[in-house]
Amino acid sequence: KLAGKNTFAFYSADMTRLARRRLELEEALTTGLARKQFELFYQPVWDVASGQLKGAEALLRWRHPEWGLVSPVEFIPLAEETGLITELGGWVLEEAARQIRQWQDQGLDPGVVAFNVSSKQLKRGHFPGFLRQVVTEVGVSPRYLEVELTESSLLALGDRTTELLSEIRETGARLAIDDFGTGYSSLSYLRRFKVDKLKIDRSFVSELSSEGGGLGIVKAIIAMGQAMDLEVQAEGVELDSQLQVLAELGCDSFQGYLKAAPMPAAEFAELLVRES
Repeated sequence: KLAGKNTFAFYSADMTRLARRRLELEEALTTGLARKQFELFYQPVWDVASGQLKGAEALLRWRHPEWGLVSPVEFIPLAEETGLITELGGWVLEEAARQIRQWQDQGLDPGVVAFNVSSKQLKRGHFPGFLRQVVTEVGVSPRYLEVELTESSLLALGDRTTELLSEIRETGARLAIDDFGTGYSSLSYLRRFKVDKLKIDRSFVSELSSEGGGLGIVKAIIAMGQAMDLEVQAEGVELDSQLQVLAELGCDSFQGYLKAAPMPAAEFAELLVRES
């Protein structure tokens, strides 16, 4: 059924195992939301030129009482399919805003904190209004929040894309296109959407240290960002050689295991103290 109509498949035991696992995950996701088993990890974002800490990306983690940390690769697609991503995404925004305020109350400056929003979350309800409500209730300036959208999610919004993105910008929050270069990249789209940042997908960054075609793509994205006065951020930087190339090309910021892995809020607070 997953393969679509007018096809056939031979049964295997793996099918039963995968179906069972899917049912378990779906039930556990609902329970996990009710029992607050989710938390946010924060991966630091660094300035390429100065090496200074600029902010972080908030990443959703699920700490199941029996399974331990469940990979987002496993539960995020299921949350998308079942519609639970809307509730999960709402919690991410509220938790990120609350955490920013907590750090600020402690005298710390976390910089801009980014978080991902799915197209389904944007389609259901009024996301810009919800964003305004959250920042007002928590008491945090929206300029500390950065909404990340993938190219595919922008296309999924169809005719409403420009209107929705304009409304998000009007809240004062920043806008970034995540995994840039992996979907339908269009100069006309970038001009219409008026985003603040392009994030270079890690698959291109990983090829900077090999014979792959990553260098040409990364160079083109950075040049495009500079021409359109957009910040460009590289994801998945793991090697000094990759960072050196990014610096030579004029990339603005980066995140990756070279400097720091995603970490719990308490550890990020310690990093903020050390870097202040």
